[in-house]
Amino acid sequence: MNIDEQITAFLASEAFGVVGASSRRHKFGNKVLRCYQQNGYRAIPVNPVEKEIEGEAVVASVTDLPDCVQSISLITPPQITEKVVEQAVANGIQNIWMQPGAESLAAIEFCQQQGVNVIADGSCVLVVLGYSGAH
Repeated sequence: MNIDEQITAFLASEAFGVVGASSRRHKFGNKVLRCYQQNGYRAIPVNPVEKEIEGEAVVASVTDLPDCVQSISLITPPQITEKVVEQAVANGIQNIWMQPGAESLAAIEFCQQQGVNVIADGSCVLVVLGYSGAH
C-alpha cells in the first residue's frame, strides 16, 4: 500500500485510540484527540493516570480499548511506543499511526512483521485531517 492507501485504511476504523492523550491543551496528545473530535470521529483517550480528557472517558492502556477500535495514534516516547505496539497487536489493533517523534525502528519492524498497517513516515494526523487549534 502507498501512504494514501495506508491512511484510508487507518481512517476506516469505527473508533480511534489516542495513546498518550493529555488534558493539557498545548500538548500534542491533546491536539490529536481534539483533531479527531473536530472531524467527527469517535476517539478514546489512553492515559494511565487521567480519568477524563476533553469530555471523553479515559482508558488506562490499549488493552482496555473496546473492540471497535482498530486504529490507534501514538503520541508517546519511542521506548513507550515499543511496549504499546506489542500490547496493541495482541489486542487486535490493525492500524498504528506513530506521530512524529513517537517512531521507533524496532516498533515499526514489529508492526510490519505482524502484518499491521503502520504509518511512521513523518505524516501527522493533525495535517492530514486539518487540525484547527481554535476549538
